[in-house]
Amino acid sequence: MPTEATSRTARTGPAPGALLLCRAEPESVAPAARLLRERMLLTRAGQGWSVLVPEGGPWQRGEEPVDRVMTGWAGALAVGAPWPVLALWWDADRGGYTLASGFRRPVGYIWLTNGTPAGEDEAMRTFAARLGLDPVLDVQSLDRLTKPDPASDARARLRGLLAVLTRVGLTLPAGLAPGEPADRLHEVARDRADAHPIEGAARTVEGEARTEAVHSELAAAAGPRLAPWLPWSGDPRARALALAQMAAGLPLAAWGLRHRSGGWLTAGALLLAHGALGLSYDLTHPRD
Repeated sequence: MPTEATSRTARTGPAPGALLLCRAEPESVAPAARLLRERMLLTRAGQGWSVLVPEGGPWQRGEEPVDRVMTGWAGALAVGAPWPVLALWWDADRGGYTLASGFRRPVGYIWLTNGTPAGEDEAMRTFAARLGLDPVLDVQSLDRLTKPDPASDARARLRGLLAVLTRVGLTLPAGLAPGEPADRLHEVARDRADAHPIEGAARTVEGEARTEAVHSELAAAAGPRLAPWLPWSGDPRARALALAQMAAGLPLAAWGLRHRSGGWLTAGALLLAHGALGLSYDLTHPRD
């Protein structure tokens, strides 16, 4: 019996595809991208921008819709990073974006395949503010994307969004266009001379088994009372602890930096790093 995701991709419309745009240079994006543990290609996308092109995704296996996967990936990349992440996605029914930046609530917008707006106008204004766009000219251009236009489908709407972002340096490489299927996007990115593969260290069966073994040993050493607080436990308490670590680490690091105290700065940095690790794992391994 076909799943909902299978029947969705069988309808008329573009095959699912997605792009992750990061407002940072590739060398800054690569370490964070490895936390996603997905096979991707990383390449430059203009001045101060990079693009991650997934080789595939859970949406191709019918596990999760593409918009949910991309929202999780964007959030995981943005946690603890000083730069925002913009996920573009599309399938047979809809197209849209999600903008994630730090710990702020992600903002997004959706269009139906025929271009009918299905989002909140306020999302566009928040989008413009977080990316530092012109509050008059750029916001006017974005507002036009929220109005009915029979001549513009979802693909055209996403291209219009990208056209606005060219004013802040974004330039997607030729061939990496909204509406293209994931395999075609990956093929185009692979042919670029500056493309770098991103592969999580635990993607192989051997690596997965080794990682699970380490997790099991640490959980056994921690005991039944502490095991639920470990980042990979899947327990809500683990996420709460990660948030607490981030909340405590930031002022500690700031105090250490202000008072030139290496000890407090190191303590704050460690809390921030451990908290970011826990949140990244939680976002990239959502609980059922």
